[in-house]
Amino acid sequence: MDLEYRKSIVSYYDNTRLDYRVLWFGKKNRAVHFGYYDHEVRSHSSALLNLNKVMALKGGVKDGDIILDAGCGQGGSSLWLAEKYDVQVTGITLVPHQVKKGQKTALKSQLNHRVKFFEQDYANTSFKDESFSLIWACESMCHAKEKLNFYKEAFRLLKPGGRLICADYFRTERILPPEGEKLLHEWLDGWSINDLDTFSEHKSNAEQCGFIQFEIEDITKFTRPSLRHLHSMASKLWKFGRFLKVIGLRNKVNHGNHYSSIKQFEALENKLWYYGLLSLKKG
Repeated sequence: MDLEYRKSIVSYYDNTRLDYRVLWFGKKNRAVHFGYYDHEVRSHSSALLNLNKVMALKGGVKDGDIILDAGCGQGGSSLWLAEKYDVQVTGITLVPHQVKKGQKTALKSQLNHRVKFFEQDYANTSFKDESFSLIWACESMCHAKEKLNFYKEAFRLLKPGGRLICADYFRTERILPPEGEKLLHEWLDGWSINDLDTFSEHKSNAEQCGFIQFEIEDITKFTRPSLRHLHSMASKLWKFGRFLKVIGLRNKVNHGNHYSSIKQFEALENKLWYYGLLSLKKG
């Protein structure tokens, strides 16, 4: 990952951590991702945790797994995995404050013997070949400038038969109409996401690296309430946010995040992208 793009990602998460803490996190859940609503889940905090459950079931998480949480944020999923399963989890992120927060929470939760956090690039790690039985990526692969590099490193790090489970955003077409591309990037640019890939591009990259059993499930209908919730909050607070920017209490990154939180749902409604659950295996 080039240095400037890396800096933009770190800057985004540094500048928006208060937004996440005030508007998104639960008391016991620091999930930097959307929620999964089904017949058993009705609250925002429960939906955030439920996405972890859905990913774990789809990824076949089991006791004894050695897991890499690739793009772990503040460690919400890593800690959830260690609470629910007898596993070893390594969480990596580019963002120093997220590493510190993850380590602090792991210690407080008495899970630090099974969960570790490091500042590393998931497309270029220092871990040995075949170090992990499962790689977990929750709304993180989207930040990879070249998704192929993510798959290459994941394949190197997985043991034979290892699994990759990913929840993320997928563009519906590579070349959208000009107004569609404009709207899509009005969302992505504010969240420091260079671009999204299509289903076929992901499949081609994964198979080129040697992955098999490539499956993707469109789970937009289950995440739509969470996506709509963000859009609703952002829209209601838009005028106030603009006022804060004018008086200097919100910077360009904060303002861009706010604007993008409105545009992501508009892009969804225009069928420019969908929320998918991706699973595959190392042969």
